[in-house]
Order: sequence, then structure tokens, then C-alpha cells
Amino acid sequence: MGRIIIKKGDITREDAEVIVNAANTGLRGGGGVDGAIHRAAGPMVMEECKKIGGCKTGEAVMTAAGNLKANKIIHTPGPVWHGGESGEADLLRNCYKNSFELAKKNSFKTIAFPAISTGVYGYPVREAAEIAVTEGVKYTRFFNEIRYVCFSDGDFEVYNSVMEKLKKKT
Repeated sequence: MGRIIIKKGDITREDAEVIVNAANTGLRGGGGVDGAIHRAAGPMVMEECKKIGGCKTGEAVMTAAGNLKANKIIHTPGPVWHGGESGEADLLRNCYKNSFELAKKNSFKTIAFPAISTGVYGYPVREAAEIAVTEGVKYTRFFNEIRYVCFSDGDFEVYNSVMEKLKKKT
């Protein structure tokens, strides 16, 4: 049974076997986590993304990790928040589920996630964290370590409180 770690940090510096990128559907880099990962990984990752062509919201694709410490990058486009009545929760859940499944299929034992969709896509952090951590708990038997890497103090505090709440339920 693996462990879940919530930490404050920079996902581009993680030494997990695979890191997850909060991508856009065109896999073209951009702002926030996506842009940071592409800048740190270098141009070979963008070239690979161009060959893939794109990825639908909630789905996941994998590329090399370029200059990162990770072995691979899983790119998953999260949903844009439209108030919660447009299937956003299911799409976000699929981001995590499909990322976990792709990592599992490739026999990775350590995986690191950012807070998918909580930046410019506007997903409320607490609701996103509840989905992320709940999905992670379901996959602990397949991984040695699942990391949620929070960029801000606020996100870190929310993820920790969600994790504590889940621990009390079990």
C-alpha cells in the first residue's frame, strides 16, 4: 500500500518517475503549470506534443520528460470551471483516473500531480482537492508514492485539510 504525500513545491523539480501536467487540449504549453513544465522540460517535449496533436479534456497522454528529473510526463487537460453544473467534476475526476491508469499501465510506482484546473481554469481549490485526493486513495495499492505538489501556501493548506478529513472518515 503506497502513501500519499502533500507538499509545497515546484512540480518541475520533482524526482517522481512520472509527473502530471495540467495541460491544455492543444498540448501547446501555455501559462501556469503547463508553461512551467514545458519551459523546464525543453523543446523536445513540445515537439512530441505536436506529433500527438491534442488531447480531450479529462483524457491523458504521455511524453518523454526532456530535461526534467522525471522519466515521463502525463499531460491531462482539466476542465474550465463554469459553476459546477457542466460536468466539471466528472471531467476532473477523469483527469486523475486516466493519469493514474496510464502510469499504472506503464508500471510507474511514483507519480506527482499539480492542482489540476485550479489556476486560470478557475476550479475551486477545495472541490478540486477533494476529487484529487479521493481518486488518489483509490490508487494507493498500485503506487509506492502519490504526491500532490502545491505551488501556493493556500493550496497546500487546503489539500492538507482535505487529506485530514478523509483520514477521519476511514
